[in-house]
Amino acid sequence: MCSHYEAVRDRARLERHFQVRLPQDTGKEDLWPGYQGLFVRQPDAADAGDEAVPDREALPGVFGLLPHWAKDDTLARRTYNARSETAHEKPSFRDAWKHARHCIIPAAWIYEPDWRSGKAVPTRIYRSDGEPMGIAGLWSSWKNAQGETVHSYTMLTVNADEHGLMRNFHKPGDEKRMVVILPTGAYGDWLRASADRTRDFMHLYPAERLEAEAAPQKRKSH
Repeated sequence: MCSHYEAVRDRARLERHFQVRLPQDTGKEDLWPGYQGLFVRQPDAADAGDEAVPDREALPGVFGLLPHWAKDDTLARRTYNARSETAHEKPSFRDAWKHARHCIIPAAWIYEPDWRSGKAVPTRIYRSDGEPMGIAGLWSSWKNAQGETVHSYTMLTVNADEHGLMRNFHKPGDEKRMVVILPTGAYGDWLRASADRTRDFMHLYPAERLEAEAAPQKRKSH
């Protein structure tokens, strides 16, 4: 499961890879549940036949899905990952799943704890080819107490017990999970896919196409 990831910092690279025009506010770079980051989706009017409407748009949103019934945004601390096997029936995710609110979460790398030494070693994982990760997710919109529309998103996950790399992470005895990293060529198909096709994209990204290294220690400010 992924609760910590790093955004893609280079705006030009981000726009080129995901074929979007970025908003002025792209959110934080170092992201945890409840923080505001960036997600890519198909615009609501994409099927209207208007050539002025782009195929994709990038929006700021809260990392952690906020369904329409959420009382406040603290729920995001528990809804940042959605198990692809059960998301269709969970109250927090089932509406987004039913309506195929598919999105892509851009990431430079994700962080997971490596427990093989007996203690948690923060480790960052990224694509071997150096390209940004496009993580499959679900998005939603929610009205806050002020009546403002707040977008949010969650990362979809799959079992990784047999994955050559991701099986090394999390505590011994725990189920191994990983986020769904989409092949670059599948971005458009994922955003356009119907709810019936959602599980067609729930695959393990090949271990040989990923790299892992101990995360650099961050210096304390004085």
